[in-house]
Amino acid sequence: MTVIRSRTSVRTAAALALAGVAAVAAQTVTGHPPTTVVDSQAFLTAHLPPPAAGPHRPAKPSKRVAGLLARMTLREKVGQMTQLTVAMVASGRDADLHMDPVKLQHAVGDYGVGSILNVSDQALPLERWHEVLRDIQAAAAKTRLGIPVLYGIDTIHGANYVRGATLFPQPLGMAATWNPELMLAGSRIAAHETRAAGIPWNFSPVLDVGRQPLWPRLYETFGEDSYLGSVMGVATVRGYQGDDIPHGLATPRTVAATLKHYIGYSFPTTGHDRTPALIPELVLREHFLPPFAAAVRAGAAAVMVNSGEVNGTPGHANGFLLKDVLRGELGFDGLVVSDWEDIKKLVTIHRVAADEKEATRIAVLAGIDMSMVPLDYSFADILVSLVEEGAVPMARIDEAAGRVLTLKEKLGLFDDPLLGTASGAEVRGAEAQAVALEAARESIVLLANGKGMLPLREAAHVLVTGPTCDSRMALNNGWSLTWQGNQEGLYATDRPTIRGAIAAKLGPGGVTYVPGATYDAEVDVAAAAAAAREADVAIVCLGEMAYAETPGNIDDLALPEAQLRLAQAVAASGKPMVLVLVEGRPRLMRPIVDLAAAIVLALNPGEEGGQAIADVLFGDVNPSGKLPITYPRDPHALRTYDHKAFEEQDTGFGLTAFRPQFEFGSGLSYTTFEYSALAVTPKSVAPSGGVTVAVTVRNAGARAGAEVVQLYVSDLVASVTPPVKRLRRFAKVWLEPGESRQLTFTLERDDLSFIGADDKRTVEPGDFAVSVGGLRDTFTLAAASGNKGHE
Repeated sequence: MTVIRSRTSVRTAAALALAGVAAVAAQTVTGHPPTTVVDSQAFLTAHLPPPAAGPHRPAKPSKRVAGLLARMTLREKVGQMTQLTVAMVASGRDADLHMDPVKLQHAVGDYGVGSILNVSDQALPLERWHEVLRDIQAAAAKTRLGIPVLYGIDTIHGANYVRGATLFPQPLGMAATWNPELMLAGSRIAAHETRAAGIPWNFSPVLDVGRQPLWPRLYETFGEDSYLGSVMGVATVRGYQGDDIPHGLATPRTVAATLKHYIGYSFPTTGHDRTPALIPELVLREHFLPPFAAAVRAGAAAVMVNSGEVNGTPGHANGFLLKDVLRGELGFDGLVVSDWEDIKKLVTIHRVAADEKEATRIAVLAGIDMSMVPLDYSFADILVSLVEEGAVPMARIDEAAGRVLTLKEKLGLFDDPLLGTASGAEVRGAEAQAVALEAARESIVLLANGKGMLPLREAAHVLVTGPTCDSRMALNNGWSLTWQGNQEGLYATDRPTIRGAIAAKLGPGGVTYVPGATYDAEVDVAAAAAAAREADVAIVCLGEMAYAETPGNIDDLALPEAQLRLAQAVAASGKPMVLVLVEGRPRLMRPIVDLAAAIVLALNPGEEGGQAIADVLFGDVNPSGKLPITYPRDPHALRTYDHKAFEEQDTGFGLTAFRPQFEFGSGLSYTTFEYSALAVTPKSVAPSGGVTVAVTVRNAGARAGAEVVQLYVSDLVASVTPPVKRLRRFAKVWLEPGESRQLTFTLERDDLSFIGADDKRTVEPGDFAVSVGGLRDTFTLAAASGNKGHE
C-alpha cells in the first residue's frame, strides 16, 4: 500500500525555492538538487540595513514635494489626505465597470482626492485595469497642479484582484513553508503582477501575530510567533518593494507595501473580527510589535491602523502607539492610512467621539495621514473646517499631505502615473506558476502518518469525498477574485482541484467520488461509507469554505458535525482513511483524529493547492511544511507554544497539562532526520558577548527531503515570568539520504532579552537553555561588573 514511486524528474519541494526562481521554473529538469540551506538570520542580515545609529530624525520633504506644498491650497492638501473607493468615481459593476466622467471630475477635480482603492466586487483583467487607471490619471492630469492619484488594492496572496494573476498560498500557508526565500520570490511576482495592472500601492503584508485561533483573519497572518512573523514579513516587504532601500519603488515591478493592522488587531478577546483586545503593554511589545519593527527597518512605505481597540483606546485614536512608538521608537517616516470607515467608527462603534467632526480631529491629531473614508466626502469637508477654526494646525496638514506626495514621488507617479502598464505586461507566466506550485508543495504539513500509510501506491483505488475535495474556493479562501473569495465559477479551471489532481494520477478508473457532505450538512454519508468499502483507501477532504473578515466570525473551532459524521462513517468501513484538511485556522477534530491513518493539512495553498496535495499524497513530493501555529485539541485549551510554565500545571500539580493536538513547528516527512552533537559555546558568556550553537542533522532515511531546524531559547529564571521557550533561529536544509550537515547559529544579546515590568527591553544575567531537535544544552550569561540584576 505504501510503495514510493521513483520520479527523478520531479524535484522535491525545498530545494527548488532554495536554488532560486530560475530553478523553480525548471522543476522538470532531470537530476538532483544541490545541498542547500536557508537560514533565518542570514536572510535577515542580507535583507535588512544596519540598525540606525543615534536617535531617529524624521525625513524632510524633497524639493518637489516642498514646492508643491507651498503652492497648494488647504482644500488641495486635505484632498490628498482623502481616499475613496472606486465606486465613488465609477458606473457599472464587475465586467461593466467604467469611469463616470462627472463623478471622476467631482472627486479628482473638485476635491483633489489623493487616493482611490478597491474593486467593484470582482477582479478585473489587465486591460480593464489599464482603462480604469488611464481614465483616473487623465482626470488628475487636468487639475491645477496635475498631481497623480495613488491607487491602492489588497494583494494578499498574489495579485488576487487582477483576473488571471497567480494565486499563491495564503500567508499562513506561506509561513508553513518556513522558507523566507520562497516568500521573497512569491512577493516579487505578486508585486510585478499588481504593478502590471497600473496599481502601485498594496495593502499587505498583514503583520498581526496570530495568537487567537478563532480570529477569521488568522490565515492572513504568519502565525503565532513574532520571530517567524518578522522573518517572513521582511521577506514580503523586500519582495514587494525591491532591494533598493529607499529608492526601489519607481519600477514596473515593485509596489509600496503597507504593514497592517498596527497594532493588536489580531488578539480580540472574543475572537471576532474588529472587537476589543486587552493586551498589557508588556505583552504588546513582547509579541506584537517585533514584526512591525523589523518591517519598518526593511523600508516599508505605509502602515494601516488597527480597526479595533486595545485596552479601551481605538487604534485610530491612539497617539501613543502611532506617534510615540511607531514614529518615535521605530523611526517610521512613511504614510499612515486608516482602515475602512474607521474614523467614522470612532462615533458609531467605539463611541469615543460625539460626532464625526470630533472623531476627525482626534484621528488626525493622533497620527492618521490619510482617511479611507471611503463612500463620501465628509472627511475632506470636516477637516477643512477644523483647520479654519484652528482646531487642527496647518503644520499637521502639511505633514500628512507631504507624506502622501512623498509616496507618490517614490513610486515614480509624477514622472509616469501609469508605470507598469506598458505593452507586454503579463501575469501568470510559466515561471510564476512554477513558484506558486513550489510554494503550495512546501506549505503542505503532514500531521500524522500511522504505520507509513503515506505515500500511497500508484495502483491504489481511492474514494474521494468531502466538501473541500472539489472546491477551488476552499483552496484559496478570502481575498481571491472577490472579497469573500466564494464565487467558485470565477476561478481558473486549468488548475485542478484535489479530486481532479488525484484522478489525473490514477486515471479515470482509479477514483470514486461521492460528495458525502457540504460544509455544514450531510448529503450522502451512507453512500460515501459504501463506496469506501469498495476502495483501497478513502481520502476524506474536510475544512472550511471561503470567508474574509467579519463574515468569517465563529464561536466554535470544532469542525461542523456533518463533516465529523462523514469521517466517522467512512472510517467505520474498515478501510484506511486519509484526512485532508483545507482550512484557514485550526478546526478541532478530536473525535476523528484516532480514526485516521494519516492527516494532511493544507492552509489555503492557493490555485496550485490541488496539485500540491496530490503530489504529497502519492509521494511525488516529500512534505516539508511545519506548523506556524499550535493546533489545539480542546475548545478552551488555546495556549500558544511560548506559554508560561504555570500554564502546564495539571490536576495533579505536575507540569503536563499542555497537550495540543499538534505542536507549533511540527510536521512529518517521508524520511527520518536525526540530530546530534548539539554544542553551545562558550558556556559562560560575557555580558556583551554572543553564543554559538552548532548541531548536526542527518537524513537517516531512504529518500531525500528538507528539514526545518528550529532553535529555541529558554530563560530559566527572570524577573518577569519567562515562557517555556521562544523560537530564536531556524534554517531549512535539504539533505540526500545518508547525508549529514552541521549547522551553526549565532545568538546575540538581543535574543536573550525580554520586556521587563517597566515595559522596556532588558537582559538579565543567569542560566539559559538552548534546544534543537529534542537536544538541549545550557550556558550562563555573566552579570556586568557590579550588577547582580538588570542590565
